[in-house]
Amino acid sequence: MIDLYTARTPNGFKASVVLEELELPYEVHPIRLDNLEQKEDWFLKINPNGRIPAIVDRDAGDFAVFESGAIMVYLAEKTGRLLPPDPQGRSLVMQWLMFQMGGIGPMMGQANVFYRYWPEKVQPVIDRYQNESRRLFEVLDGRLADNEWLAGDYSIADIANWCWVRGHEWSGVSVDGLANLQRWINALDARPACQRGLAVPPKVEDEPSDKDKASYARKMVTT
Repeated sequence: MIDLYTARTPNGFKASVVLEELELPYEVHPIRLDNLEQKEDWFLKINPNGRIPAIVDRDAGDFAVFESGAIMVYLAEKTGRLLPPDPQGRSLVMQWLMFQMGGIGPMMGQANVFYRYWPEKVQPVIDRYQNESRRLFEVLDGRLADNEWLAGDYSIADIANWCWVRGHEWSGVSVDGLANLQRWINALDARPACQRGLAVPPKVEDEPSDKDKASYARKMVTT
């Protein structure tokens, strides 16, 4: 059994979608980011960085894993699925996983903060992150022109990138003219496991308002 500590964010979805795709049994522990539960001492023992998602593998002696990409690799290796065993195939998946972790995630994350939450509209900063996100989308589109999936067969690389790219409208980044990328997004949207993963954890009635989210986002960026 896997204990999943998560919240409704792109990185959080990466873990829950993989768990659903791999059909692993898991128990969800929602973390209220607005209440800073991820900074409490008990959680820092699981993830010293105080971020979600994190997992604890009860079947492996309560082994804890943090960082969304590391979680995806751990679960794929645990089951022998979504990550090829051969060195070249594995490397290809890892390259596109790192592409998301080093590019798509950070750029879209900053676009979200400054486009949606930051109290002052600093247009050059917004442009910087939106334009770079669009450039990275074009890289994905080029890769998908001759490939159904990013790294051979469907893999954790597709899941990781999709969990972020699917929210392009929230980041204010267009996918117009990127037919290959749109085809790929739609293909993942149609996967039942992907949809189930997006429902984890479920929405709650007292989720913070946009104003509260803006306050939280600014606090997290400036501390």
